[in-house]
Amino acid sequence: MMRIVVLSAAALSLFFTSCKNRVVADNESAKTIDTTTARDRHTQSNADSVTMKHLDLDIAVDFAKKQIGGRATWDISNDKKASVLRLDTYDLTIDSVTADGKKVPHTMGAFVEHLGNALNIPITEQTKQVSIWYHTGAKATALQWLEPQQTLGKKQPFLYTQSESIYARSWIPAADGPGIRFTYSARVTVPKGLMALMSAENPQQKSADGVYTFKMDIPIPAYLMALAVGDITFRSIDARTGVYSEPNMADKAQYEFAEVGKMVNTAEQLYGPYRWGRYDALVLPPGFPIGGMENPKLTFATPTIIAGDRSLMNLIAHELAHNWSGNLVTNGTWNDFWLNEGFTVYFERRLTEAMTDKSYADMLWELGYQDLEHTVEDIGKDNKDTWLKLDLTGRDPDDGLTDIAYEKGALLLKLIENNVGRERMDTFLNKYFKEYAFKTITTEKFLNYLNENLIKGDKELEQKLNINAWVYGPGIPSNAPRVQPERFKAVDAARDAFLGGKAPAELGTAKWSTNEWLHFLRKMPKPMDKEKMATLDRQFKFTTSGNSEIAAQWYVMSIAAGYEAAYPAMEKFLSQVGRRKFLEPLYEEMMTTGKQDMAKSIYQKYRMNYHPLAQTTLDKLINKKS
Repeated sequence: MMRIVVLSAAALSLFFTSCKNRVVADNESAKTIDTTTARDRHTQSNADSVTMKHLDLDIAVDFAKKQIGGRATWDISNDKKASVLRLDTYDLTIDSVTADGKKVPHTMGAFVEHLGNALNIPITEQTKQVSIWYHTGAKATALQWLEPQQTLGKKQPFLYTQSESIYARSWIPAADGPGIRFTYSARVTVPKGLMALMSAENPQQKSADGVYTFKMDIPIPAYLMALAVGDITFRSIDARTGVYSEPNMADKAQYEFAEVGKMVNTAEQLYGPYRWGRYDALVLPPGFPIGGMENPKLTFATPTIIAGDRSLMNLIAHELAHNWSGNLVTNGTWNDFWLNEGFTVYFERRLTEAMTDKSYADMLWELGYQDLEHTVEDIGKDNKDTWLKLDLTGRDPDDGLTDIAYEKGALLLKLIENNVGRERMDTFLNKYFKEYAFKTITTEKFLNYLNENLIKGDKELEQKLNINAWVYGPGIPSNAPRVQPERFKAVDAARDAFLGGKAPAELGTAKWSTNEWLHFLRKMPKPMDKEKMATLDRQFKFTTSGNSEIAAQWYVMSIAAGYEAAYPAMEKFLSQVGRRKFLEPLYEEMMTTGKQDMAKSIYQKYRMNYHPLAQTTLDKLINKKS
C-alpha cells in the first residue's frame, strides 16, 4: 500500500456549504432538513457551487450490449451564479445535453486516474434543469453483467451495481461524493420476465411490460444509488421487512432472514426510529464482491450468509445499522470513512448483543480485534494508513476500506463507552443520530461535537481516552480495550487438548457457534500437521462445510498445510464465491506457499465470475506475487 502524505492543519480544514432539501424524513410528514455538503478530493463536480436537488432517470438495460442507456435529468439551484455545471463521469459516452429543454454544447475534461472525466455543461443563473442522454461503457466499474450460467437459476441474465465508493459515476453522470445528497425518481426498462429493483420504493411483483418506476424522497449520496435486474422473487417477513432473491433461493432466504423484522425493532430501541420506511434485502448471485451493501430500503447481500441455520446473520445486523450510521449520518469525505464503518460495527455489536447475549457479542469483539491486528501487521504498524483520519488524496478511496475504519473505529467507541458508561454513551449516540440526521460530518466536526456533548472539559476523561492517538496516530493505541470472552477460554482449552492428543469427538463442541469454530481454527499451528487436519476433517466435515466463514478459514489452513484432500472443494468454493473477504486470503495463501501455478490456473478459470472490483484486487495480487 502506498505511503500517505500527512496533511497540514490548514489542508485538513474543509470548505462547507449548506443547502436545504425538502424531504420525507419518516414517511409520515414532510419537513425541511439542513444538509451539509463537504467538499472532497474524489469528486470533480462543483456541487459546492451548484445545488443538486433531484435526479430523474429514464434508462433501459440492454443485456445484449451489456449497456445502460437513457436520460439523466438533474433539477438544480444555481444561487451562486456558476457558468458551468460539472458532473463526474467514468467511461460514460455523452450523446447530448439540454439545459431547460434547449440543446447546449458540452465538453469532457481530461481523464484523471481513479476519478474519470468531468462533464462540463454551460448554465446560467436561471437554469433549473439539465438533461443528459448517455450510455455506459465496457469499463463501468459499478456494473457486473452475469450470463445465465453465472446465476443460480441458470436461465436468465442478471445485472447489479456496486456504487461505493466512487463508482456511481460509471453508470450515472452525477456529483459523486458522500457529502452530496439528492432525491431521485427513475423509470427503468428491462427485458420482459425480469424484475428491476433500486435503493428506493420497490415492486414486489414482476411488471408485465418490463417497465418499473421508483421514487426515493429522502436525499441520499450517489454511492447509495443501486440497481439490480434479474429473475427475482419476493418473500415477506413482516409488515415492513422482506427478502428478494432468485426463485430457487427464495425458501432458504426467507428462512435465514426470518428474524430481520425483530432485528429492526431491536435497533430502534437502541438508537431511535428507523427513518427509511421498509427494510428489505436482496440476496445476490455469487459474484457480489463484498458481504453487504447498505443501499437505503434495500440491502444488497452476499449469498455466502445463507448457511441454513441463521448463524451468519450478523452481517445483516451490520447493514441494518448503516441506516443510522452512514445512510442517516454520513462521512463528509472518504478520508472520514471511519465515521461510517466504525460507528456501524459498534452499533452492530450492540444490536447483536441485544438479540443474543453479552457472551456472544464478546466473541465478535475479540475476532474483530484479531482482524485488526492482522491488518495492522499487513499495512505496517507505523503506516499512516492505520490512522482513523486518512489522507487518500490522489488515490483510490477503496484503499481506505480496511479493518482500520471498521475495527479501530469501533474500538474507539467501545473505549469511550467503557469510560463514561453505557447509559451516557447511548444518550450521546441517540442525540448524535437525531441532530445529524440526513447530514454529513467530518472527523474534525465530530471531535468537536464529542467534546461539547460528552467529554465537556473533563480533563481526566480526556487523558484516559487520548483521542488524538486514535484519530491521528498509527497502529492500535495502548489503551485499546480488549475483551476476553469467557466462551473462548473453553475453545482454547479444547484446542490445546486436541493438539495434545485428545480425540476430536471428546472436545465438547456440540453447542459451538461460528465464532467459536473460527477462534478454534485461527489459533491452530501454521502450517498444521496434515494428519491432524485429516482427523479433524473426519469428525467435523470442515472440507464440505456449508458455512462459508468456517470453510474459507479451513481452506486457507489446507493450502498452508498441503492438505490436498480439501483442494477440490476449495476450487469449487472459488468457482462459486465472489466475496473478496474470502477470495483474497485464499489466493494470497496459494501465491505465498509455492502454489502459484494452482492459483493462476484456478483464477484463470473463474475470473469472469468475479466482480470488476474483485478482479482488480486479484489481478494485482497474482501479478505482484508472480
